[in-house]
Amino acid sequence: MNAESENDLIAQRRQDLDELRKAGNAYNNQFKRDSLALDLHTQYEKKSKEELENESIKVAVAGRIMSRRIMGKASFAHIQDMSGKIQLYVRRDDLPDGLYNDGFKKWDVGDIVGATGVVMKTNKGELSVHVDSIELLTKSLQPLPEKFHGLTDQEIRYRQRYVDLIMNEETRNTFKIRSQVIEFLRSYLKNENYIEVETPMMHVIPGGATAKPFTTHHNSLDMELFLRIAPELYLKRLVVGGFEKVFEINRSFRNEGLSPRHNPEFTMLEFYQA
Repeated sequence: MNAESENDLIAQRRQDLDELRKAGNAYNNQFKRDSLALDLHTQYEKKSKEELENESIKVAVAGRIMSRRIMGKASFAHIQDMSGKIQLYVRRDDLPDGLYNDGFKKWDVGDIVGATGVVMKTNKGELSVHVDSIELLTKSLQPLPEKFHGLTDQEIRYRQRYVDLIMNEETRNTFKIRSQVIEFLRSYLKNENYIEVETPMMHVIPGGATAKPFTTHHNSLDMELFLRIAPELYLKRLVVGGFEKVFEINRSFRNEGLSPRHNPEFTMLEFYQA
């Protein structure tokens, strides 16, 4: 997509947003979701089409439209929430008068919607939600990268991490794994009777490692301070003070080289036992 085409799309989406504002609340926050995509797949993926039809399971889902297939009076759309994707089956005759043609068909890929309906399977066996009500929750002003080319520019992926998270499941999984690792480390240390603490981020004297610090200025005290290189010295003071097991998971800063594997700002775990 060239820059001119992208600018035209953004202008059209802003115009659509202005029309939504004139019609009422452009960002409805009253929708109540009761199911995530992953939960639906976990609970109902193994059920047959006939079983789901007999059980008539009503759910409320919400997520970002990632793709759509408009086919006259009926459409399919995939929405993505924090857990994954689920398909929506939307028919004109199942929605309030005018909503399908004047609403759903005019919404864009990237918009966030909320929908209620019954869990079903298509003839091809894909788990879906047969929608009986749907509403626009958030209008997306920026178009997403093209589906088949994806987001491959490494520079854009780093500078626009939010777009990378939308488009790349691998990136989302990295964030989830990081959270799980930190949670495990924290839980393990606490089970070993370590006390979690927070030590100062700004130091009068840089120490704890041989690295170049970032400097800042404290206006009230009129003195130069250094963003910490490591929490080591303050943690050791706590050990001296009688805390025999301490740990900290927090940010450290080193004014050095920059690469995909070396960031000047990073999370570090340090723990000490007397």
